[in-house]
Amino acid sequence: MEPLTRDHFFNGKIVLNQPASGYRFSIDAVILSHLVCPLPDETILDLGTGCGVIPIMLAFRHPEIRVIGVEIQPSLSRLARQNVADNRLAHRVRVIDKDIGKLLLTDIGGAVDRVVTNPPYRKRGSGRINADSQRAVARHELKTDLDTVMRTAWRMLRKAGQFSIIYPSVRCVDLVAAMRSTGIEPKYLTMIHSKPSSPARLVVVTGIKGGRPGLEAGPPLALYHEDGTYTRAMEAMFSG
Repeated sequence: MEPLTRDHFFNGKIVLNQPASGYRFSIDAVILSHLVCPLPDETILDLGTGCGVIPIMLAFRHPEIRVIGVEIQPSLSRLARQNVADNRLAHRVRVIDKDIGKLLLTDIGGAVDRVVTNPPYRKRGSGRINADSQRAVARHELKTDLDTVMRTAWRMLRKAGQFSIIYPSVRCVDLVAAMRSTGIEPKYLTMIHSKPSSPARLVVVTGIKGGRPGLEAGPPLALYHEDGTYTRAMEAMFSG
């Protein structure tokens, strides 16, 4: 069995096992789970759940929702189920082993209220592919791509359901174009900056299936002050 690390979040209220040397989730997943604000009784689908970080953080913060995570890599889906069990969330979080491009509504029990995703973002053939297969699949479009993610989200969402994604800001045009062409209208955008004076590195976009045109850009989100200390927003992400 691959060596694992055991990390604690939300002042020790959540524990997450991760591969010591394989793919480890980044701040991207934490940001997305913080910015998504579901309503009570909603069902959320996480495409490419990895070790289950987004479903677990969402379920912890919002005790009246249900979350389904889908993961193509068996080693990570097994780990996600272990993390769900360790955090006593098995009654509200379910993990499915499947290629998201082949996901069916019957796999998840019907259309969902929201789809969230922190997908691979590096195009096939761009940049050096990590020798570690877990990291390579999580970061490069080897097993899926943006168009597949968007088509799957559209199929899984109920009418007027919401889709939220975190993606590199340099691919923002690709993202917005893919959303609109799929029938998920971009409605709200947040640029993520490492520091207030630095260029945006990430973007979180939320869209509505079948929504009307009209995109609102919210206030930018900075993770660190200029001196390198956490901003209040960053502290809130880890406080639970």
